[in-house]
Amino acid sequence: MSDRQTAEALCAVMNIQRILSFLPHRYPFLLVDRVVAFEPLRHIDAYKCVSVNEPFFHGHFPEQPVMPGVLIVEAMAQASALLVLSGEGGDMPASSLFLFAGIENARFRKPVIPGDRLDLHCELLRRKLNVYKVRCSARVGESLAAEAELTAAVVSRESLQ
Repeated sequence: MSDRQTAEALCAVMNIQRILSFLPHRYPFLLVDRVVAFEPLRHIDAYKCVSVNEPFFHGHFPEQPVMPGVLIVEAMAQASALLVLSGEGGDMPASSLFLFAGIENARFRKPVIPGDRLDLHCELLRRKLNVYKVRCSARVGESLAAEAELTAAVVSRESLQ
C-alpha cells in the first residue's frame, strides 16, 4: 500500500474525538458529528444529526422548528475546515484557524427539521497560498437542503491576538 493509500485509509472515518482535535468549536456550536469518507484535500463526507434538543430550536419558530440557514452554512464550513486542516497535517490544526473569507451562490432548497440527518459533502475547488475555495452541499436523504461555495483562509491563531 502506498503512503497516500495508507493516509486515505486512516482518514476514511473521523469520530467525534478526532473532530474535536481539529476544530475549536464546542457545544452548542459544533455542527459535525462524524466524518464518513475523506480524501485528503479533495473531498469529505460528514453528517450532523439534528435533534429537537438543539438550543436554536427554542427560539427559531418554536411551533414549527426549522434549522437556521446560517447554521447549515456553518456546518458546511466546519466540514470544509476538517477537509483542509486534516489534509494539511503537521501541527496545523493546533496552531491554525479556518476563517470565512466569502460565501457565494448560497441556496436553501429544503427546510431541515428535528430528526433529520444533515449529510454534508465538500469538495476542494482550488487553493492559493493559505486561501481555499470549497463547494459544499447539505442533503437530507436524497433531497438537497442547501448548497454554497465557501472561501476561507487558514490563519495562525497567534495572528488574531
